[in-house]
Amino acid sequence: MGGQMDKWMNEFKAKYNDDFYTGSTIRIFETVGAAMAKAKSTDPVKVAAALEGIEVKSFNGEVQMRKMDHQLQQPLYMTVWQKADAKYPYNPENTGMTLVPVKEYPNYVSSTPTSCQMKRPG
Repeated sequence: MGGQMDKWMNEFKAKYNDDFYTGSTIRIFETVGAAMAKAKSTDPVKVAAALEGIEVKSFNGEVQMRKMDHQLQQPLYMTVWQKADAKYPYNPENTGMTLVPVKEYPNYVSSTPTSCQMKRPG
């Protein structure tokens, strides 16, 4: 993935000799942190309201919290499983194989409709 994610993956691998399988949780902290800053509060009701429609730049691009149902919208990556090489050296679980990107779909394309009728506090 490059950038900061490569740094975290390499540090995790060096320390635990395992894949950085918890990388997706980073978005939770980025998004909630941004909502707390926007709300200027840690009050759950204020933070929940501030989450609606919030956008943050994450390690894999722009992500947005969909207002209607609080579902995180992010780019979708299509990949193929093939032998790791110099261009794509990451090999999960030391398999010698890797996920090579084929196509990226931005949020507005990868987002799916919802019929959620989320109840809000108050």
